[in-house]
Amino acid sequence: MKNLKFFLTLSILILSTSCALPTGISGPTVEPPVPASGSVLFQDDFSNPLSGWDHVSSPGGVMDYDSGVYRFLINASHFNYWSTPGTVRQYADMRVEVDTAKLAGPDSNRAGILCRFQNVEGAPHFYFFVVSSDGYYAVGRTNGLESVLLGQEQMALSANINMGMAINHLRADCIGDTLTFYVNGFPISQVNDATLTSGEVGLLAGTFDEGGVDIIFDQFIVLQP
Repeated sequence: MKNLKFFLTLSILILSTSCALPTGISGPTVEPPVPASGSVLFQDDFSNPLSGWDHVSSPGGVMDYDSGVYRFLINASHFNYWSTPGTVRQYADMRVEVDTAKLAGPDSNRAGILCRFQNVEGAPHFYFFVVSSDGYYAVGRTNGLESVLLGQEQMALSANINMGMAINHLRADCIGDTLTFYVNGFPISQVNDATLTSGEVGLLAGTFDEGGVDIIFDQFIVLQP
């Protein structure tokens, strides 16, 4: 049984702007148009090391750009690194896709997508969609420093996950209260949860009993569902 334990912190700077009409004059409220389905909302191939993701290098590990990919090297056991793009991008409904592979380390690991990230009273809250290099997957929600799996009691095995150092294409759809996880084009999990309604997107990698997990990501894209 693989237990998910997350030790995460983040501070978010929220910028607000306002404008005023002259006294006595009111204007109509105009809702921004909804992008067409399939429209690209954000994408990154990690070729530009200044595109906004974190640069971390410490005895505990590395989280940084590396030769056109984004890399997580985690030395500690039972630990996670995660990152979001530098500019705050809030989405309600979204389709997030990325390619991921293991460079080195144990197959018992986790790597995946997060969506609807929010900083609530200084604690991170988000949904996660992860796979391991030994063929397991999980969908869940992190509330501060605690995580719960959704629709499963433990990480589950799937024949659709490529094991070892093979590439996996991950897709997470967060639409309303429905969360759907695809691996290599196959839907492997669909759950309902209405706790988080909007937020940022990002990437996550972590370890279980053994450290030394080395994971890369490429071709990150966010689409209008």
